[in-house]
Amino acid sequence: MQALHSRVNLKSFITFFIFAVMCFASLVLPFTYRQSPVSLNVGSVSTQDIRAPQTFTFVSDSLTEAERDQAEQAVLPVYIAADPAISRQQIENMRGVLNYISSVRADEFATQEQKISDLQALENTTITNEMAANLLSLSQDKWQDIQNETLFVLEEVMRSTIREDQITQAKRSVLPLISYSFSSSETDIINTLVTPMVVANSLFSNDKTNEAIEQARAEVEPVTKTYISGETIVSTGQVITPIIWEALQELGLISPQSEILKYVSSGLLVFAVVAMEYLYVLRYRKSLLQHDYKSLLSILGLFVLFLFLARIFIINRAVVPYIFPIAAFGLTVSSLINYEVGILFSIGLSTFTAYGQSNSVELTLFYILATIVAIFVLQRGRRVTIFFSAGLIQGLVGAATVVAYRLISAYFDMEGILTLIGASFLNGMASVSLTLILQYALAALLGKTTALQLMDLSRPDHPLIQLIMTNAPGSYQHSLQVANLAEQAARNIDADPLLTRVGALYHDAGKALNPAFFIENQVSGNIDTHDDMDPVDSASTIIKHVHDGIKLAREYHLPPQIEAFISEHHGASVTKYQMSKAQEIHSTDGKFDPAKFEYPGPNPRSRETAILMMADKVEARAKAEIPKNDEELSNLINSSIDSILRDGYLDNTSLTLKNIQTIKESFFNTLKNTYHPRIQYPK
Repeated sequence: MQALHSRVNLKSFITFFIFAVMCFASLVLPFTYRQSPVSLNVGSVSTQDIRAPQTFTFVSDSLTEAERDQAEQAVLPVYIAADPAISRQQIENMRGVLNYISSVRADEFATQEQKISDLQALENTTITNEMAANLLSLSQDKWQDIQNETLFVLEEVMRSTIREDQITQAKRSVLPLISYSFSSSETDIINTLVTPMVVANSLFSNDKTNEAIEQARAEVEPVTKTYISGETIVSTGQVITPIIWEALQELGLISPQSEILKYVSSGLLVFAVVAMEYLYVLRYRKSLLQHDYKSLLSILGLFVLFLFLARIFIINRAVVPYIFPIAAFGLTVSSLINYEVGILFSIGLSTFTAYGQSNSVELTLFYILATIVAIFVLQRGRRVTIFFSAGLIQGLVGAATVVAYRLISAYFDMEGILTLIGASFLNGMASVSLTLILQYALAALLGKTTALQLMDLSRPDHPLIQLIMTNAPGSYQHSLQVANLAEQAARNIDADPLLTRVGALYHDAGKALNPAFFIENQVSGNIDTHDDMDPVDSASTIIKHVHDGIKLAREYHLPPQIEAFISEHHGASVTKYQMSKAQEIHSTDGKFDPAKFEYPGPNPRSRETAILMMADKVEARAKAEIPKNDEELSNLINSSIDSILRDGYLDNTSLTLKNIQTIKESFFNTLKNTYHPRIQYPK
């Protein structure tokens, strides 16, 4: 037993380890993690349309930098205040020029030509021959007037602030300042002397200009960019600009900054989710590991398939994530196996699917809440109409989740909200439609039966039910009683009550081929106990109803799960009455063969068929012995079930002693109401 337990644990660990690896791959592969199979860079060409999955706003570094560049270009050069020392220096320089000219004029030893040459030797001053001759011909008084006017005009010009870019304008202001009392030739002399002396007295400050630029750039507020839900960020064939690149980074569509961080993040999430699912199965659904391992593999395989498809199709989409029918997985598992399993694995699938999306929290809750509510509405899905009701409710819950998140968004987009509401209802219809297809396909693969199939099989107008009702009405009534008894017990221990009821209806189908041989189909007062038959022949005829039942089940295309009720309801037990008679007859000749009195089995392998075995025996004894009070009924139930336990017929089921006790109590309550004392009415 300990070795078996260890093998089960090892097998389950290996199974979930492989499952975890596949989930991890679905999160980190290039085509399933945040983007894109191609490398996007600024200047490259987009190979696909990418739309905003939701309304979002982000600070754009490129737009902010452009605004700051414009602010920098608008900053004017900063100059220091006019420096009087520069003006005084230029006045002194002018005095030097004038003194030089005066010395040339006063030179008695130089010739006229020599004086003209000396005057033209002045630096930064262009004196023509004519102007030089005029200078030399001036009287001393006129020359003095010109000197005074020259100094005056230069001082007036230099009083104002002159920057580097204003020198030309300042030089142009010299001529208008010269007095009109001077002749044109004298005015030219003054202008020629003053103009070269006009220089900038307000100098450019590089430090102050840089400070002004930094201040102007700092005053620019960060520029934000908003994309509305569904708006195209980049179209196929469009060049990736810096602003598009930033939007893709904001949405997480560009490769993450660190591959190591991506792997660590995905690994941690996979560990958390798979650990939850593994422990749940190990502690509360061990039957999936021991007796229904094929179902567990199907659940995990379907999980991975949905995950890969979802990660491929919903990444970088605005509306598709709200249409993708994730709920179909949980609904399929819930309708075929168990609603708790469907809910728990749906939580993991929803978490993985939304991982890495910019709106992952909203999307995760959208999937989880809608799926859980739909599972509660659908239950086993016994009618087609309940499927569409579940789809509508799922759409309503999904729409409510979307609206709840969008109402508190900073950017209220009514058109986007209406689009997602429509997507939610489309999701609901797509999920239930896909569930109808998947549950039939998966049921065929696992040998299970859908609730819709079970409901169809339970209809009184089913051809095989009609055959039983017509040929073996007593067996049919017995089957109805057993079905009621077993269904209530199955519901009390959380087994499948519908499967148990339908299996009970067909468990004695083989008796329809030889109904008169069975006591419940014989006329009261003319009971044939087969005492006049050889016990071996009698036992063979009784046992044959199992083979006949399997034959009819296959002829009428009953599912394998229903066949199991026919073959397992007696297990490998024996026909005790015939065997005891045979022992009496052959006690001395040694011709007794116990194998001829054994049912073909096998023993029950599920909780449901085990309940049927117990219900079949208890109901038959109760009808034969007709207990007169509660104590007799309780003793009958206990002795019947205890004998089944002692013989080991339930060893291959997952029933616990607590389950057995609950079944006994359920049988007692059901039979108590069946065999209660009746009032004798007057004739």
